[in-house]
Amino acid sequence: MSSSWIDLRSDTVTLPSDEMRRAMASAEVGDDVYGEDPTINRLEARAAEVFGREAAIFVPSGTMGNQIAIKLHTRPGQEILCEERGHIFNYEMAMLGWFSGCIVRPVSAPQGILSWELLASRIAPPSYYVAPTGLIALENTHNMAGGTVTSVAAMEEICARAHERNLPVHLDGARIFNAAVYLGKPVAEITRSFDSVMFCLSKGLGAPVGSMLVGAKDFIQQARSVRKALGGGMRQAGVLAAAGLVALEHGPTRLHEDHATARLLAEGAASIPGISIDLAAVQTNIVIFDVSATGKSSTDIAAALKLQGVLVGTVNPRLIRFVTHVNVSRAQCEQALQKLRAVCKPHASV
Repeated sequence: MSSSWIDLRSDTVTLPSDEMRRAMASAEVGDDVYGEDPTINRLEARAAEVFGREAAIFVPSGTMGNQIAIKLHTRPGQEILCEERGHIFNYEMAMLGWFSGCIVRPVSAPQGILSWELLASRIAPPSYYVAPTGLIALENTHNMAGGTVTSVAAMEEICARAHERNLPVHLDGARIFNAAVYLGKPVAEITRSFDSVMFCLSKGLGAPVGSMLVGAKDFIQQARSVRKALGGGMRQAGVLAAAGLVALEHGPTRLHEDHATARLLAEGAASIPGISIDLAAVQTNIVIFDVSATGKSSTDIAAALKLQGVLVGTVNPRLIRFVTHVNVSRAQCEQALQKLRAVCKPHASV
């Protein structure tokens, strides 16, 4: 995508920095399936250290990381509890059914933030004729709730009560560093109670490819076999891990800037007639707002913005999503707002 575009579709569109490109070009590599890629090994060791875990594994995508965890935590015929807008339920191609033989019991939560109170009544009672609950999965930040953050207290209560029932808890932490910035606490502290955590290097942290799954040593050893089954056993992948190391070390330090530009977009959009937005839900780098009162659909507005050089995402015919990231500046966000205001005018052509 040309750099002339203002691309607010997702933080997945970030481009590798010059430092990442230099690191990739000079990366020391080996065969990772044999455990011989030194750059992969350094990345995995560093990720485990940052999260205070015994081990970590590099995977091509967040979806693969989540699905490996689901496979290891469950057995076929079980249910997984997650928020109804959760990524593992809506955007991972039903792989938890295909690969792990599980189904989802979706739970609706205000602003996507689950609590033990909401989950407890949905756990299946012991019975021979219902699917037993096998796993609870949280998402922090919550993508389709608008980047909202679950508190440490809520996460720890869920984990503690679930563990009392011998239920594992997995965290889809694709954007957990954004949550950590919002909460003002290190990721190791806010994720310590989970049985496994997946996080992405390729979203707000800015790497071109890759995610990590962290957990206990035995769990990650088993994850290597499941990764291979999914086709994720890469060879000289150190060229990717080199960029991941730069992302892990430097990416979190600037995420507050993305949160600030998201707040700018949210407040600007809220001032446009016909747009409805819950400003309290804008906590990190995602902004979701309702355009139905403009008399135009989200797809029509997105198409009109594209003609003006602004790329945005749509959630449904009513909702538009903006996501800020390292490759969109404050000035570009201000330009995007100007163009949004113009296309939302009652008589504007869309």
